[in-house]
Amino acid sequence: MPGDQGAPPPSETLPRRCGHVAVVGRPNVGKSTLVNRLVGQKVSITSTKPQTTRHRILGVRTAGVAQTLYVDTPGLHRAAGRAMNRMMNRVAGAALEDVDLVVFVVEALRWTTDDDLVLGTLQGLRAPVIVAINQVDRVREKEALLPFMAELATRLDFAEIVPVSARRGTGLPSLAREVERRLPPAPWLFPEDQVTDRSVRFLAAEIVREKLTRRMGDEVPYRLSVETEEFVEEGALTRIRMVVWVEKAGQKAIVIGQGGRALKAVATQARRDLERMLERPVYLSVWVKVREGWSDDKQALRRMGYEG
Repeated sequence: MPGDQGAPPPSETLPRRCGHVAVVGRPNVGKSTLVNRLVGQKVSITSTKPQTTRHRILGVRTAGVAQTLYVDTPGLHRAAGRAMNRMMNRVAGAALEDVDLVVFVVEALRWTTDDDLVLGTLQGLRAPVIVAINQVDRVREKEALLPFMAELATRLDFAEIVPVSARRGTGLPSLAREVERRLPPAPWLFPEDQVTDRSVRFLAAEIVREKLTRRMGDEVPYRLSVETEEFVEEGALTRIRMVVWVEKAGQKAIVIGQGGRALKAVATQARRDLERMLERPVYLSVWVKVREGWSDDKQALRRMGYEG
C-alpha cells in the first residue's frame, strides 16, 4: 500500500530485548551442544565424556529484536574431591547469580542424584526456570514423555517444559521463542555478528583440548589442560604454540603416543578446525609438559586461567 512506503521493518519499531540465560544441568546432559545449536556456531567444545566444559562460556544469539546471552556452565556434580571439581561447581553456581532466566537441561526419561543437586540450587531462585528435556530423539515410545513431563512439573514451579533434541535441532525454535519472550526490554550488549565473549586464544586452546578429550581414555582427559603460549599473525599465516599440561610422566607418554602419532593426529585435527574458524592458514605446534598435581592446586588453576 502507498501509505506503507518507507515504513521501518517491525524489528525497528519494537523495543529491543536482551538478557542473560544460564544453561545448567548435570554433567554430560548436552548443555554445550544445546548452546552451540541455539547460537548457530560452535562456541563450546563437546565430547561424550562428563565434565568436558570447565569454564563459563557465553554464547550470543541475536534474532529479531532479541539478543540472548546463553551462559554455558560446567555440569554440577556431587563427586567434587579435587580443587578443579570444586571450582567447576562454583562456576556453575555463580552463573545463576543475576541472570534473567534459567534453562535447566535434563535427559529424557532419566533422573539422577546429580539432577537433584541441580534442582536444589534452583530452589528459591527469582529468575524463571525453563526445563529443556534433551535427547527426545532417542525415545522410541514418545507417549512415555508425557508422564515424565508431568512428574517433572511436580518438582518445581517451572515456567515451561520443552522437549528438545540438541543433536538434531528438534524443538529448539520453540525453546528459543520461550526464552526470548521472557527477556527484559534492554539494549543489546554485543554487535549483531558476535557469538561469544571469549578470545580467539581461548577458543584455540579449547579446540585442542576437545581433540585430546575425544581421543584419550577415561582418566587422562581429567588430568590435562591446554594453554595458548603464542598466537601471532605473520602475513597470511597464523602461528600458534600450545602447551598441554598433564600430571604424570605416564600421562605425557599416552598423550604423545608411540612415535608421536597420537599427538600428531590431535594437532592435525585441531589445525583443520582452527583454519576453518580463522579462515586462514595455521601453523600449530603442540608440546606436552608435566606439572604434578595441578588439578588439585588452587594457585596452579588460577595461573592456568581457570575461574572460581
